[in-house]
Amino acid sequence: MNILPSIKKSISCIAIILASCFLVSFYQKNTELNNSEKTKKVLIFSKTNGFRHESIPAGIAAIKKLGSENNFLVDATEDSLAINSKNLKKYQAVIFLSASGHVLGDEQKLALQQYIEKGNGFVGIHSATNCEPDWDWYTKMIGGIFEGHPEPQNAKLIVVDHKHPSTKHLPEIWERKDEWYNFKYLNPNVKVLIKIDESSYNGGKHGNNHPLAWYDDYDGGRAFYTALGHSPESYSDPLFVKHLLGGITYAMGK
Repeated sequence: MNILPSIKKSISCIAIILASCFLVSFYQKNTELNNSEKTKKVLIFSKTNGFRHESIPAGIAAIKKLGSENNFLVDATEDSLAINSKNLKKYQAVIFLSASGHVLGDEQKLALQQYIEKGNGFVGIHSATNCEPDWDWYTKMIGGIFEGHPEPQNAKLIVVDHKHPSTKHLPEIWERKDEWYNFKYLNPNVKVLIKIDESSYNGGKHGNNHPLAWYDDYDGGRAFYTALGHSPESYSDPLFVKHLLGGITYAMGK
C-alpha cells in the first residue's frame, strides 16, 4: 500500500492550518497595534489673535519629542477649522499651546465642547487662559482668565499635590524663572497642583492662594492647565517638560 500520497496530503493540511493560524495572529497583532495607535494621539493648537509667544515653536518641538519617546502621536495646527467634530475624533487630547485671543467660531466652539463631553482631554499651556475670555464654558474648563503679569523673574513654586503625574517628580519647593500670571477669574472647583509663593517675587495679586497649575474632571472629560512655559528655554528644562508630559498623560486618560 502506497501511503506517500496520504502523508503528502496530511502535510499539506498541516501547512494550511499553520498558515491560517499565522495570518489570524498577524491580523490580530496589527489590529491591536492600530487600536493602540488610535488611543495615543494629540493635537496641538497654537493659533494667536493678539500677542504671540516666541516659545510656541519650542513648545511644539518639545511635545513632539515627548510623543516619540512615550508612544503617542502629535499633530500641530494653527487652523481653527481643524477644531471640528470629524477631525477631533482622531485625538484623545487637544493641547492649546499659548493660543490667545478670539480664535474659534461658533461651530468650532461647539465641536470642542462636544469633544470634551464625550470623555476626551484638554491641556492648556501658559496664555491659553487668555484665549476666548468671553466664552464661559471654556473659562470654567481651563479654570481661569488671564489678567496680567509682572516682568519675568525668579520665584518659588509650592507643589501642593505630588500624586498627579505632572507633579510627582517635582521638589516640594521648585525655584524657577517664568512669567507669573495673575488671574481675574479662578474656578474654585479645580484641583490645585502648584501654587506660587508671592513673597518670593514682586507683582503677585492673590496673596497666599495663588495657583499656577491645576486639573479638573470637567463636563465629562479631563482638563489640565499650567501657567508656566513663557520662554523657549522652558521647553528644554527637564522638570518642566516632565510636568507637561504628566499633564498630557492625564488628559489622554492614561
